Amino acid sequence: MSYVKSLTCKECGQNYEAKAYHVCEFCFGPLEVSYDYDAISRSISRESIASGPLSIWRYRDLLPVEGSDYVSLGAGFTPLVRAERLGRALGLDDLWIKNDTLNPTGSFKDRVVSVALTRARELGLKVAACASTGNLANSVAAHAAWANMDSYVFVPANLERAKIITTAIYGGNLIAIDGNYDDVNRLCAEIASEVPDWAFVNVNVRTYYSEGSKTLAFEVAEQLGWQSPDHVVVPVASGSQLTKIHKGFNELYRVGLLDKEPKVRISGAQAAGCSPVASAFDQGVDVIRPVKPDTIAKSLAIGNPADGYYALDIVRKTGGAFGSVSDDEILDGIRLLARTEGIFAETAGGVTIATLAKLVKAGVVQKGEKTVAYVTGNGLKTVEALAPTTGPTITIGPSLDGFFDFLNSQRRSSK
Repeated sequence: MSYVKSLTCKECGQNYEAKAYHVCEFCFGPLEVSYDYDAISRSISRESIASGPLSIWRYRDLLPVEGSDYVSLGAGFTPLVRAERLGRALGLDDLWIKNDTLNPTGSFKDRVVSVALTRARELGLKVAACASTGNLANSVAAHAAWANMDSYVFVPANLERAKIITTAIYGGNLIAIDGNYDDVNRLCAEIASEVPDWAFVNVNVRTYYSEGSKTLAFEVAEQLGWQSPDHVVVPVASGSQLTKIHKGFNELYRVGLLDKEPKVRISGAQAAGCSPVASAFDQGVDVIRPVKPDTIAKSLAIGNPADGYYALDIVRKTGGAFGSVSDDEILDGIRLLARTEGIFAETAGGVTIATLAKLVKAGVVQKGEKTVAYVTGNGLKTVEALAPTTGPTITIGPSLDGFFDFLNSQRRSSK
């Protein structure tokens, strides 16, 4: 049974059937899934969720699907880690890390792809496709292989080598484009209009795809004992993830799973080399000016973010802030998280941690707030960013004397 009522334009309110639509034909605004929350509240409970699978599909009633024939590799229910050591380093008393590096293909994209391709199959679409900065490419290729679907994945040609390999290994079609992500995305939008029976997860089925990010809010609330945090820090590329985390917390209250209305302050994190939304926030304007990305955080390198305006609006309304950080700060953020909590994040995670540190210093994130930082991708995907500055402590010969010379020099230097 589906609790989806319609697809609704976020700008003019026009309603559509729950088909493969993503743009309003009247005003060209983006479409949002609308649900029958009264019916959901009668069906769902904390107990029903607890008895469900340890994946995103424990929240099936709040996701835009009809049946239970899921395209799933088991995404979701990743750890929420109490980050005491990182908290002490930053001056926070109640810091948590949502560790989405442990999803099946190493990023949160497994959540959104699982939802998108499940709905795509329900709509009769046979081919999986996407435009990607890397993580989405990995996930679409993997889920398509599992579901026995053909796949066509389009990426910038200068993508990190690890992400190329971890997409190609699944045997689908990987098309590298000589251009940046915005060029790739434009091409995919054009192709999607010519092959309407393909499921471009972030084009014609994007309305469903984006709903998967709500599970990042659902899980955090459940893992905190059905409470919402005070503040969350979210990496921003298109801005969709941030908007859906906000929607997710509010939905939990609307269907009776949270006792108190959530008052979550939401802050966004961007790389300085691609920070159109953070720049608009800093300048106090609503217009988000596209930029040409130039950052090591390639998974966030979307110069013209589709949901940037909506993310900006949510951050302002909730009392959060945007921050942007340099490439050097991103690398420092990766190292700090690894050395304090044993979590190896990709460059997007470095953006989140470095921005969190900056927002703490600015007084935006407060010492006593229950704060959750979303770390959304595994560091093994972006090792080349660290390669020039990360390696062996020392190289010695295969002798006991050589090792103890090194050990003694360490001891002397620590005195």
